[in-house]
Amino acid sequence: MTSPRTRWFGLLFISLAVSLIIVDSTIINVSIPSIIEDLGITSTQVQWVQESYTLVFAALILVFGALSDRFGRRRLLIIGMTIFVISSVIAGFSEDGNLLIAARVLQGFGGAMVLPTTLSLVNANFQGKERGIAFAIWGSTIGGMVAVGPLLGGWLTTDYSWRWAFGINIPIGIIIIIGALLTVPESKEDGNTGRIDWMGAVYSVIAMSTLVFGLIEGRTYGWWEVNKPFTVGDWTWPGKVSIIPVMFLIFVLATTLFITHGAARLKKGKPALLSFNLFGIASFRNGNIAAMVIALGEFGIILSLPLWLQFVIGYDALQTGFVLLSLAGGAFVASGLAGGLSGKVSPVSMVRLGILLEIVGVAGVGFAISPTATWINVVPWLFVYGMGVGLATAQLTNVVLKDVPVQESGQASGTQSTARQLGSALGIAVLGTILFTSVQVELTQKLTDEKLPAAQVTQVVDSVVDSAGGAIIGLEQNPETQPIATAAKVAISDGTRYGAFAAAGFLGLGFLATLSLGATRKVEVEKIHEGGDAHVI
Repeated sequence: MTSPRTRWFGLLFISLAVSLIIVDSTIINVSIPSIIEDLGITSTQVQWVQESYTLVFAALILVFGALSDRFGRRRLLIIGMTIFVISSVIAGFSEDGNLLIAARVLQGFGGAMVLPTTLSLVNANFQGKERGIAFAIWGSTIGGMVAVGPLLGGWLTTDYSWRWAFGINIPIGIIIIIGALLTVPESKEDGNTGRIDWMGAVYSVIAMSTLVFGLIEGRTYGWWEVNKPFTVGDWTWPGKVSIIPVMFLIFVLATTLFITHGAARLKKGKPALLSFNLFGIASFRNGNIAAMVIALGEFGIILSLPLWLQFVIGYDALQTGFVLLSLAGGAFVASGLAGGLSGKVSPVSMVRLGILLEIVGVAGVGFAISPTATWINVVPWLFVYGMGVGLATAQLTNVVLKDVPVQESGQASGTQSTARQLGSALGIAVLGTILFTSVQVELTQKLTDEKLPAAQVTQVVDSVVDSAGGAIIGLEQNPETQPIATAAKVAISDGTRYGAFAAAGFLGLGFLATLSLGATRKVEVEKIHEGGDAHVI
C-alpha cells in the first residue's frame, strides 16, 4: 500500500505530466507567426500544426484508455511520455511544415497515452474527500496550463527560437518519467483480460479522423462543390462533389459501425473498446455530453486570440503570452476556491458557476476586441474566463467519474477525455473556420467596395488568409498598401469577435447540458461491472 506522502508526491508528477501534455496543445499558438515566417506554412497548415495534435488525441485516447486497464496505467504513462519526448525532438528540428505536422501527430500518440492514464491513476489512488481535492488539482492544472503554454511559448520564441517551445519538453519529460517510476504505483484491471477490441479501435479512429478533417478542410476543398481538387501524391479526387461530404458520410458510417459492433460484442460477453453499460450511469452519460460541448467552446478561442494580438495589435510573442497569462491567473484562483468549497458546495453547482463565468468572460472578450484595443481591454475578461475554466474543468471530471467502478476507470477516463478532446478538436476546427472564412468574405467585400481590381482583391485576400494574418506586416510597411492593411486588421478583428461569440454560444449549450446532471440518481455500479443492465434506484 502506498503511503499518503508518496501518493501526493505521485500526484505532483501526474499533474506535471498533464501540464506538459496540455501546454503543448497551446504553447505553439504564440509561436505560429514565427513558424509562418521561418517555414512559410499556409493558413491551412497553421490549423493542422495545431489540429493534428488534438486530432490524434481525440482519435486514440479511447483506445489507450482501454489498453491501460489491461497492461498497466503507469506503464502506458511512461511509454507515452517517452514517445512525447522523442517527437518533441523531431518537431524542434523540423525544416518544413509537413515534417512539423508529422511530429505533432506523433506527439498526439504520446499525449493520448498519457492523459487518460493520469485520470484513471487519480481515480484509483484517491478516495472520498481526497479524490475531490486530487481532481481539483488535476483539473486546475489543465485550466492553468492552457494559458501558461502561450506565455512559455512567447518567452522562448521571443528570446530564443520557436524550436525551444518543443525542446523544453525533453528535460521536463525525463523528470516526469523518473518521478512516476519512483512515486506512482502501478494500477491495472485484474479481471476482464480478454482479447482487445481492435475492430472497435479502427472504427473509432476512422470516425474521429474523418469528422475533424472535414471540418478543417471544408473551406479549402469546398463544403459541397469542388473548390480545390484533393490530391495525394499523383492521385486526384475524381468526383464532381467535394471530398468533404464523403468524409462526413464516412464519419456517420464509422460511428454507426462502432456502436453496433461494440453492443454486439458486449451482448456476447466479449470486451468492447467502450463499455456501453457505463452509459447507464446518469452522471457519466450526462457529464460526458456536457464535457464535449463545453470543451468545444473553451479552447477554440485560443487559436484566434494570439493571431489578433500579434498581427492586429502588434504585440510580440512574449507580450501575447503575458496577456493570456491572465487566463491562467483566473484558473489558479478558481482552483483555490474549489478546494475550499469541496464538500460544502456540490460539484454540479461549481460546474454551472464555472460555465457561467466562462460565458461572461469569452463574450466580454468578443465585445472588447477591435483594431484599436489594448491589453487592458481584454485582460479582465480573460481572468473571468480563466476562473470559469478552473471551476468547471476539475469538478466536471469529478461528476463524470464519481459513480464509475475503479475496475472500469481506464475506459471511463478514456471516454471522458475523448469527449473533451473531441470537443476541443471541433472547437479549433469550427472556430478556426469561422475566423478564416469571415476574414475572407469581409476583406473581399471591403476591397471590392474600394474599387480595387478583382485580380488584386483575390491576391490580397489569399495572401492575408493563407498567412493567417502575417501578410499584414508587409502591407503596413508600404504607404500605398496601408489602407489595405487597415481593412485586413478590421476583418481579422471581426473574425476573432465572431469566434468569441460563437464560443459563448457553445458554452451556453454546455450549461444547458449540465441541467440534466442535477437529476443524477444512484446507480447500481456493481451490476454494471458484472456486465448487466444498469438499475436506477
